[in-house]
Amino acid sequence: MEDLLTATKTTPQANETRFEPVQQRVTSKLIQRKSISSPDDALHILRAQPDYRALSEVLTYLDPARGNGSDFNIKAPSPKAAQLINELIGTILPTFWSALNETSLGRQNRAKAVQVYPVERKLLLQCLRSVTGLGAIVARLRSLIASLDASSASPGVSNSSTIIADLLTVLTDIISQDDFLYVSWIDITNLIPFQAQRLMLWKELMTLVVSSKILSVSAEAIDTLKRSSQGVVEEYWIGNGAVYAAWIGQNIATMASRLEPGQQEAWKSLAQLFGRSLSIGYVDQVVENVYQGLLPTGELFWVSFRCLISFMVSHEQRNVLYSMLRILSKQHLPPGRSSADGTLWQGDAREVGSAAGLIRGIVRDDNEKGLLKDELVAWLTDTSGGVIGEDVGIRRAVVVSLKIDAGRLPSVLDKTMRQFGDKLYIKHAPILHQEGYVHRSTPMYLSTLARSSIHLSSISNRLAASSPRARFLGMVVGVAISELIDKPEKRMTFGTDELDNPDARWYKSLTTVQDEVDESLETLRLLRGNDSKRVAKGSQPCNKKGQRVSAPNATKAPKSGVISRNSSVGLLAPTTSKASSPSMSKSISIEEIEDDEEDDVSSDDLIPYEKPDSDPEDEDEDPTLVQRNKPTAPVYIRDLIAGLRDTDNYDRHVLSLSTAHTLIRRKASFGTEVLDHAEELATLLTGLSDKFDLENFTKWRLQGMIAILVSVPQKLGPWFAKTFFDGDYSMSQRASVLNALGMAARELAGYKTDDGALTGANNVPENAFPSKKLPEKLHKIYAVENTTSPINALAQSLERTMIEPMAVSAADNLSGPNALKVRTFSSRMAVEKARKPPISNKLSKVVAEAFFFPLTGRWWVHMQTSTPTSSHRTPYLLSTYLKTLSLILHASGPSTPTLPQLTSEFWDLLLSLRVTSLPTTLTTTTTSSSSSSQQQKQQQQQISHNTTTTTTTTVLEALLFSLLTLLETNTTNKRHLAETHSKQLLETREWAGVVFENTSGGDEEGERVRMLAASVLVRTGEVVEEFQRLMMGDLV
Repeated sequence: MEDLLTATKTTPQANETRFEPVQQRVTSKLIQRKSISSPDDALHILRAQPDYRALSEVLTYLDPARGNGSDFNIKAPSPKAAQLINELIGTILPTFWSALNETSLGRQNRAKAVQVYPVERKLLLQCLRSVTGLGAIVARLRSLIASLDASSASPGVSNSSTIIADLLTVLTDIISQDDFLYVSWIDITNLIPFQAQRLMLWKELMTLVVSSKILSVSAEAIDTLKRSSQGVVEEYWIGNGAVYAAWIGQNIATMASRLEPGQQEAWKSLAQLFGRSLSIGYVDQVVENVYQGLLPTGELFWVSFRCLISFMVSHEQRNVLYSMLRILSKQHLPPGRSSADGTLWQGDAREVGSAAGLIRGIVRDDNEKGLLKDELVAWLTDTSGGVIGEDVGIRRAVVVSLKIDAGRLPSVLDKTMRQFGDKLYIKHAPILHQEGYVHRSTPMYLSTLARSSIHLSSISNRLAASSPRARFLGMVVGVAISELIDKPEKRMTFGTDELDNPDARWYKSLTTVQDEVDESLETLRLLRGNDSKRVAKGSQPCNKKGQRVSAPNATKAPKSGVISRNSSVGLLAPTTSKASSPSMSKSISIEEIEDDEEDDVSSDDLIPYEKPDSDPEDEDEDPTLVQRNKPTAPVYIRDLIAGLRDTDNYDRHVLSLSTAHTLIRRKASFGTEVLDHAEELATLLTGLSDKFDLENFTKWRLQGMIAILVSVPQKLGPWFAKTFFDGDYSMSQRASVLNALGMAARELAGYKTDDGALTGANNVPENAFPSKKLPEKLHKIYAVENTTSPINALAQSLERTMIEPMAVSAADNLSGPNALKVRTFSSRMAVEKARKPPISNKLSKVVAEAFFFPLTGRWWVHMQTSTPTSSHRTPYLLSTYLKTLSLILHASGPSTPTLPQLTSEFWDLLLSLRVTSLPTTLTTTTTSSSSSSQQQKQQQQQISHNTTTTTTTTVLEALLFSLLTLLETNTTNKRHLAETHSKQLLETREWAGVVFENTSGGDEEGERVRMLAASVLVRTGEVVEEFQRLMMGDLV
């Protein structure tokens, strides 16, 4: 009965109150009655679908920094905290994050985006910045990834990709600071009273951070987004292994610089985390950022680094030592050879001495067994040592670092000389390895072995080798050692020109090297300070793309009384927090700078405060026009419905309409809001009128209708079909229903990206390419406005796609015999590269019951009950209706299980419209098989004149396009057409031939009709010629 009644006028009563949802009233009353006094109150409000004000109250109460007057802290592990965090992640984030993360342009700086809700966003991130919060986010990401993979096999729209992107953004913002680990340790220490519980919670944090849980889940989520989305997916640095490892190193350095030497428990925990971080596959990135972060602390570098190393196990210490050697070789020491004179070592003596001092400082406090020093010896002497392929600078630094150790340096020389003279080694080892051992054998202590048997046998074996390079190395070593210990008249000489070339002189000059150890690290700090960009990059936090952002504390220092952590080098100070400031007293130094009278009047060192941003409405000269109570974007479906109904409030109505499709898609797979309000929302969008004459009204309404239809196609597909035929709507609104049905069907079939330009989903922002846009006046004149409906535009595109292959084939047949043609063959690789990846067609499972049969079934019912002058039979709606069915059939694809039923239903509908699409004379010609040839000729002449009218051409063109689409979709099932639909096939061929012969081609419409008719003739002729015997047997 409700469908038969139509409201004509509604008069509100004087005492009628405005509708307010029950849950919203409950939430508002709870907040108005009393403030939140317990976690149960906060949990109750979060579960009652709060609004912005209620959410702000809850987040303020849960803020760990402010305290709530009770013993409860959301960062402390507890059942209640877990429930609150689960509610925040499962309900609040999908609902409010898009609004909380919204930015706008400030008044003073239009290029700088500012957060619309900075306080609420910060409070929400603060509540989730804990071990429990990280674990909940990771678990939620895993479940969403699984659901997104599973949703590809089920019809309907999945909103998991949007929630995954939001969670990745939240996770990036939570851990982006360099002091995340230190703040987490402080929270664990303050909130957990028992040591055993603290260690368990710290192990859980290590499992999340350094055991690749966050890294692996984030990388999998990013990969899933790229596979599920056909557009560009934003990159997140937490999914990049190298950047993530660098972030871990920065956090370790920050925490080590703030710990006191006596905090044994903290150092053990940090060393354990440092060791675990070396197993993620990016050892050098972690160690490099730890070293770079501790280097500016001056003498505290040794305290922090030695405390960190001392609590690590032996194999982890070895990995750190080898990584440090590689870092020093690549970044601080000179590569390769410079010249052959004896002064080449003086230019880089400071760098080598400082690197040697760093190595010496690391191994100085080694344990009683001297494991790290033994590792240096093994690094120098083993055949598979890390020195192979390294430059001479790092070898000099390692040898000099062992200079003071009288017991190990002779061992190095002895092992090196024995290996250098071994016959098997000379014969089989690569020359690169042998040259490396000569490098390690040439410092001053090599003279101690000059008169030993090891030296004599080594030189003899070298001279007897078959390799010219091996003999050359033996002669160089023999001559160099002889020059050290023998008098000039008794020195070894071979009388060859090889020993006078630059290569030989370079080797012999190695004996003149005299490097010294420099443990001040001043040279390394200066080398690091030369590259200020790299320093600033290493000490600043990351954003979600892995890019460095300026630290808020990195400002210019005042003229006097400067307090800086890096005052000796002048580096940018990393971001710190209030909670960590007491622990930084040990790393603060005071630098006195003399005042200069000439600069007293200068304000170069003074940074003025920025003026606060204001709303763009403040620029209006009339203060009465300033709108302070600006509406916020709806976050619930009930708010969206209320905004669409509020046609008296311009701002709220436009905001609701413009964000409708986004909210619907976000809520589609989250809860039952969309399903419960589907018909109500579809009714609002379909019957919505453009009261304010909005420029994008049609686009926004169509996007909303497509979104709601894709969300619940089984429910709203039949509803839209019923609305088109039985609803009390205008022609434009009925056409929008057909557009929504066609575009939604194609989106379910996987054509969302291809059709984005028609629906506005792929629109480029207006300020994306400002330099390529004409001035406003010229833009209005020359801008091309697309007034074609999406269905007509898609029909034209599909028409060209179907006809072009037939035209190319016809032209190829007329160009001559195949023997005279040149064929181009593509390689298999090129063919595979050009092939498009398969897409998931969700439409094939629901096309029959949700789209096609409701439209065709109600058509037959409407034809029996309506008059010939019904609005549904107008050329505009009828042509759009036929094209919509054609696009739905084509989008379902040839592999649809219900394709035979769809073909039979659609073919009968099309053949029933032959009379409607043609004039009366043409109807008489095609149906009277017994009329005379003279009478047919006169009727065909009348047809030629009558078929040029616009009305007939529009419907006729749509009918021919539908027939062509039907035949094209069944191209792979021609035998079924010949067996089951032989009668329809012959009737279609005969009718298309009559249309082709009797349609004049003088104008554009006529040519298009003839082209479509010829295409139908070609497709039907292919089936008839191939299965002629089968069809004739069936007819007989």
